[in-house]
Amino acid sequence: MPRPPTNLDLDLVRTFVTIAGVGNFTRAAETLRRQQSTISLQVQRLEDALGQKLIDRNPRLVRLTSEGDTFLAYARRLLDLNDEVVARVNEPRMHGVVRLGTPEDFATRHLPGVLARFAQAYPAVALEVTCDLTLNLLERFRKGAFDLALIKRERLSDTGGIRVWREPLVWVRADRDFWAAEGRLPLVVSPAPCVYRKRATEALDRARRPWRIAYTCGSLAGSLAAVTAGLGMTVLPKDMVPPDLHIIDGKPLPDLKDTEIALLQKERLSVPAQRFKEHVVRSLG
Repeated sequence: MPRPPTNLDLDLVRTFVTIAGVGNFTRAAETLRRQQSTISLQVQRLEDALGQKLIDRNPRLVRLTSEGDTFLAYARRLLDLNDEVVARVNEPRMHGVVRLGTPEDFATRHLPGVLARFAQAYPAVALEVTCDLTLNLLERFRKGAFDLALIKRERLSDTGGIRVWREPLVWVRADRDFWAAEGRLPLVVSPAPCVYRKRATEALDRARRPWRIAYTCGSLAGSLAAVTAGLGMTVLPKDMVPPDLHIIDGKPLPDLKDTEIALLQKERLSVPAQRFKEHVVRSLG
């Protein structure tokens, strides 16, 4: 007799995706509003159902196994489809406004697909997306301007929120032969306050490498145009570097730490905002 097919419990799948997104069992339990022991048991049940170990555990962090990495992509697709079906059947008339603040460069590169999938599931919910520098977003969030805010932050920051993205920062330049030049390094940066600008100048100061601000622009497109034109170099997340620009690795430039994006939420979310938060955490995590 053929073995009957395994039917996955989507509640267990959702727990697994949340753990992968936030990075440890404690934060996953807080996000899902469950006991940590419950979270651990759910992961064990999912691993038993699949017959594979999905997560390597240690007291501080969790790391996906190779089987866990493979399963994660499918798990997200399962939850996307599940949530779209549930939204269409159970909440067809759910409407309202969700106000999101986000850095412009992150919104340009990573959010279009996330927003499109949510709009498809909840066509009557209006999304108001505001792009600004992180410190400006933080100030406006504290004043109640947003339901949710994506912010750039340093690792181990005390800003709170759920980490939804992490990526290495790199130095970027239009040509490879720039390093024969002497003198202060020309930098293309966003206006202060800007996390990447601060990261670049502090790293150069620690390395005792002279620098100057050659060009300041608040938009990603404008900054990339300035770098392409040869006005200076900049710092970008590695995944945002266009193919016509060059990543400068190693000396004579100092290494840059990874960047983190965290999602902040106001104390009480509307139902549409809660659905959007869950969608963002799952999509970006």
